[in-house]
Amino acid sequence: MTQESTQPVTTTDAAKPSIPKRLIALMLVYVITSVGGLIAAQSMSELSAMLCLLTLMLVLGIVGRQKAALYLLRVYCLLQLMLYSMLPIVMYDPDNLDAGPTTVDFGVFQTVVPDWILYSVLIAVGMLQVWISFNTKVKAWFKSRINFNIISG
Repeated sequence: MTQESTQPVTTTDAAKPSIPKRLIALMLVYVITSVGGLIAAQSMSELSAMLCLLTLMLVLGIVGRQKAALYLLRVYCLLQLMLYSMLPIVMYDPDNLDAGPTTVDFGVFQTVVPDWILYSVLIAVGMLQVWISFNTKVKAWFKSRINFNIISG
């Protein structure tokens, strides 16, 4: 005769959610571009340096699992996609028209790239960012309570 256990089976599925790899990749891109932007800035009072610092603060909020960081990430990605999508219109304004082809320099490799390829790559990167920020696995990473204080724990 076999004895059956009456103890409930415990699962470890209710453990903390782990940070999604795609979110880690996006944060690495943000950190690399922000640090590069800070290095390239002439002074910390420039608008570009301030935006780089805000992006680094966004990354800190994401690591801290703040719900406000999720909302800021989504707005940030949507604004970038909107800017990338409007870039061809802005760049081909007759007042802003830059004469000459776009030259891309990768160290010793230098080539002329058509503008439509650059715009297509930027729009694809923007769409990828939006896909990552609105993903359910990324949403599960953040704490469920709504807190708009990005510094508090």
